[in-house]
Amino acid sequence: MARVGADRIRELGVRLAGAREDAFDECYAELGPLLRRYLRGRVPDADIDDVVQVVFVEVWRFRGRFDPSRSLEAWVLTIARRRAIDHLRSRRRDTVPLEDAVSMAGPDGRDIASRVERSQDMQVALARLPDLQREAIEMAYYADLTQRQIAERLDVPLGTIKARTARGLRRLGALIVSPAAILWIQPAGLPGTWAAG
Repeated sequence: MARVGADRIRELGVRLAGAREDAFDECYAELGPLLRRYLRGRVPDADIDDVVQVVFVEVWRFRGRFDPSRSLEAWVLTIARRRAIDHLRSRRRDTVPLEDAVSMAGPDGRDIASRVERSQDMQVALARLPDLQREAIEMAYYADLTQRQIAERLDVPLGTIKARTARGLRRLGALIVSPAAILWIQPAGLPGTWAAG
């Protein structure tokens, strides 16, 4: 059954890249729930539908940039991540510099500053990974897919996904300033302990 879903998503990506009008509605129906799950906890609940709408407008507007040989889900989730960041930046009202957050009383200030710093380190490190390794890690983290599900959706052997993930995580460990920062990216379906070296 997962194979049917992966084939359907792949075929949907081909139709979307070909600017077929019927692809948009189906793309929204297939990927809308995934986007909502991804955005939950990343943007305020009241804003999720607004961000989803912006994402799908961009998906349709830039459909010609999508490479059908790649993962449609990963492409859409990358757009969603960027639009979520843009949305949060546009809402900045009561912000404090990162340096001030570190000195805030209680665990919240230090925790928030630490998470922001780790997130920035992770974004830089992910951008420096080879495409195939980044794709496997992003699908696991952003789409909350297991390695088996990733293998089915990309139509590659499970061992290949495990190797891409392991190599990518080793590279992330070497690229990230603080090796402890890698611990927050532990999605479902990936090994529980990773070497950061």
